[in-house]
Amino acid sequence: MVLWFVGRFLNSGLLYGLAWRNTRDTLGDCAVWGMRNCVRDGLSSAPAAMGVEEGKRSVGKTFHVHLVSDATGETLNVIAKAALAQFEGVDVREHTYLMVRSRRQLDRAVDHIRADPGLVFFTLVSPELRGALIGQCAEISVPCLDVLEGPIAAMGQFLGAPETHRPGGQHEVDQRYLLRIEALNFTIQHDDGQSPESLNDAEVVLTGASRTSKTPTCVYLAIRGIRCANVPLVPGLPVPQALLDATGPLVVGLWASPERLVQLRRNRLVVMGESRDTDYVELESVRAEVTHTRRLYDQHGWPSIDVSRRSIEETAAAILNLLNERQEARA
Repeated sequence: MVLWFVGRFLNSGLLYGLAWRNTRDTLGDCAVWGMRNCVRDGLSSAPAAMGVEEGKRSVGKTFHVHLVSDATGETLNVIAKAALAQFEGVDVREHTYLMVRSRRQLDRAVDHIRADPGLVFFTLVSPELRGALIGQCAEISVPCLDVLEGPIAAMGQFLGAPETHRPGGQHEVDQRYLLRIEALNFTIQHDDGQSPESLNDAEVVLTGASRTSKTPTCVYLAIRGIRCANVPLVPGLPVPQALLDATGPLVVGLWASPERLVQLRRNRLVVMGESRDTDYVELESVRAEVTHTRRLYDQHGWPSIDVSRRSIEETAAAILNLLNERQEARA
């Protein structure tokens, strides 16, 4: 639904005056995109009604996307980035309005939207503010989408319980929040092989050669509430005994192709102002290092992940899958 909506927005040039007004006259309530109305009325006829040929988009235009949230905007940012990642060669400017919890704050956001008309994504749990935003967007002829309306409606129907209309509920300082802070503190204390005496208290231990994204992956997992530590493997030095003795945590080995490691390490040396060639960036030495680490993983039965072309998020997702499988097997 979100992808289709963004695609029509980028392809059609609907935001420039009469084109959108004509579309709104044709589509009626669907032009304001209350999600239930669009699902109810059907989406199949919308592209034809818009009169836009599939696959074509406006070239040379700047599109404006407005994100209106009554909390931190994290949900909106993730959805907008995921949707926009599917479209290339378009110039999109994002405008973000956070902690919108009063009519005055909403009116100020709408003033900005009026100045730069564009697609509006919003997460407002207050029925009053939701209705006001949809109404004002209709008045200035811009499309808007409540990205949580469908999921909340489905969840309410599934649970058989009413929604609370409480903004930012996922960010409350509750026990889960405190556990995430605890996990982040643990990860900082156990970065780069520190505090080996309490390594066994981790849920996940990442190990690998230099420049295999151990630290950023640990931090990402900690933000998700996972107590994570990382232990570097250094050529010529023995494997830390604390790592070999760890029986509680899931140990995951990270590795990358020798060519990728050399590239990353050279970039690091440039940043550090170091220009000398050493075994650290010599391809054959790095190739031997990667072979040694992968054999170590196999020897100890540690699952391993190739991070050569993975983002931090993708690596973390793979680790979370491994952790879930391990926990299910122990249940």
